[in-house]
Amino acid sequence: MKASAFLYPWDVNGDPEAPGRTAALGVHQVTLAAAYHSTRALTPRHPRHRIVTAEHAAVLYPTDDRWAGRELRPYAAGDWAPGDAYGEAATALANAGLEVHTWVVLAHNSRLGAEHPATSVVNAYGDRYPWAPCIAQPATRAYLVDLAAEAAVRPGARGTELESLGWYGLQHLHAHDKTGGVPLGDAGQYLMALCFCPTCREGYGAQGLDPDALAAAVRAALEPLWQGTVADEGWAGVEKLLGSQTAAATRAWRDESARTLQEAAVAAVRVAAPAGFQVLLHADPVTYHVGANPGVDPAHILSVADGVVVPCAGGPGLLTPFAEQGREGAVIAANFGVVLGMGGSPGTLASDAARARELGATEIRLYHAGLASDADLAAVREALAGL
Repeated sequence: MKASAFLYPWDVNGDPEAPGRTAALGVHQVTLAAAYHSTRALTPRHPRHRIVTAEHAAVLYPTDDRWAGRELRPYAAGDWAPGDAYGEAATALANAGLEVHTWVVLAHNSRLGAEHPATSVVNAYGDRYPWAPCIAQPATRAYLVDLAAEAAVRPGARGTELESLGWYGLQHLHAHDKTGGVPLGDAGQYLMALCFCPTCREGYGAQGLDPDALAAAVRAALEPLWQGTVADEGWAGVEKLLGSQTAAATRAWRDESARTLQEAAVAAVRVAAPAGFQVLLHADPVTYHVGANPGVDPAHILSVADGVVVPCAGGPGLLTPFAEQGREGAVIAANFGVVLGMGGSPGTLASDAARARELGATEIRLYHAGLASDADLAAVREALAGL
């Protein structure tokens, strides 16, 4: 199976051993961050530093003139990734014989929400989620589509992986995050993700809903959860809390917003890219799910993109709905955590990959070669040697 490891440019730049060390893992490809959200990252082998603090979401290359005069535009990185940090790292990795694909994070940007608060998701209580741009707003959609095209198609890249190309919700590790005190479950998380910005209020109205009444219904539905009631799992839980017709109407608006954004972003990448450029989405096969792996309809997304990268931290079961489409040539990549200290399981990678292949995976992804310990990487090398 083809394997790709995720990396940040700061894992490579300034460390002449990094490209060869990555190639020695046995991977064929590197998925290298070109646009990324704020983070604090460990660099356990770098000769110059051990901790990198990316203070805000940024592009890791110089932007072009498409952004001139626009209010919403990408932010340049600070000293954690100066200049064309992506390009420098990509060249070094390619010189080591690795195929380089871009890793582009889209609808996840806390600085955008802080500086342009009207772009953010607003929940039923009126709270803004500054990390979560509302993907239904026309200006935000235009920004995300252009960012996808520019960040994805970097010189020499053979493909891209688009992350967070859909709705984001409450699930977000913020600074000193303290939001886990009440178990909201799948249904509660959906209700907390519903956006009530002016654009979404109009969208609900087009679905026959009164947005004020809907917000009140959401708050009422959530009240038992704040008191400790555990909601039913899955979409049935949402329907029980909100009512089946109302729930379906909210989902229709949100599914259409996400689907058309995904179509537009992939189309823009294809226009900008050379022939044979691969476009994958990080995705979950349940359309109402939100986050870095936003929900998609498997049949639809595999008709739009070349494939998907599927989270497998909880097991490989999410691969099945994509594999069942039987779309010839589609990439179905199983994404495994290989950092033991972050909940990954490098020691079981061989068996996990074998099981994923049985369920239809065509490739695997390894999160994350730059963050992993030497022992983690040794386990990865051993596993990949046996695949």
